[in-house]
Amino acid sequence: MQHDDVIWSIINKTFCQYKSQTKSQKFCRNEYNLTGLCNRSSCPLANSQYATVREEDGICYLYMKTIERAAFPAKLWEKVKLSRNFEKAMTQLNENLVFWPGFIKQKCKQRLVKICQYLIRMRKLKLKRQKKLVPLQRKIERRERRREEKALVAARIDNHIEKELLDRLKQGTYGDIYNFSQKAFEKAIEHEVVDDEDVEKEVDKEESDEEEIEAEVERELEEEYDDDEEENRVFVEDFEESDDDMEDMGDEDLGDDDSSAEDSSDDDEQPPSSKKKGPKAPKSRKPRLEIEWETETEPKEKQKVSS
Repeated sequence: MQHDDVIWSIINKTFCQYKSQTKSQKFCRNEYNLTGLCNRSSCPLANSQYATVREEDGICYLYMKTIERAAFPAKLWEKVKLSRNFEKAMTQLNENLVFWPGFIKQKCKQRLVKICQYLIRMRKLKLKRQKKLVPLQRKIERRERRREEKALVAARIDNHIEKELLDRLKQGTYGDIYNFSQKAFEKAIEHEVVDDEDVEKEVDKEESDEEEIEAEVERELEEEYDDDEEENRVFVEDFEESDDDMEDMGDEDLGDDDSSAEDSSDDDEQPPSSKKKGPKAPKSRKPRLEIEWETETEPKEKQKVSS
């Protein structure tokens, strides 16, 4: 038979593995403790008749310990599932703890209220958007960073070695005494083909640029030539005879050819009978043309050109 007073005297004055001493108070870490305090009425080890409320995966359970089951440790605690409805859970507590001490009954109800409150808060927080805290493992990050740096250095060395070997193969340093991997050979050929295509594209681009430049130069020269022609355009007007024009023409003819005038005067003085009969050369009298030179800067000038 269990003696509660003896057990409490030993636990209280000597060692207890669940007891946690602070400056002001003593606490109990036992999972079946009703209040969390280390005292005579709340100790689950020093009370043969004891009850508590616990929460497991969002469901509340009533745990009851009786004197009759003290000899069977595996069956020491009786477990009763409580309803999710708070009122129904309270009625279940009252039914199961009818003849129990008032202290245990009151503390069980108080514990049920607190558990139901934090379950409601948990459900509300679960519906909200929360930030997930991810711990940073500095040691692993530094190790991975060092490995990446070493891998990059090793890759550069491999590329340099591969390039040097390909250059030696092109130069024929090794001759035909080695059999190299076909994949590496095809890879080198593909790089060369790509380089040749790039060179051809650059050459074609340069040629097309040169042709465009030549076409632009020719176009500019043609525009300049057209502008000059427009500036030096000649306007020829129809000639109209007048008395003044005829006098001017007569004077010019006299000034230019005196001999012809003298001959004509002699012929006039001679009688008509004395004139020699023969074919007369027709006198060519060309019309006088007026040519206008139109320019943008200078005003219009009329020049008389006789031909």
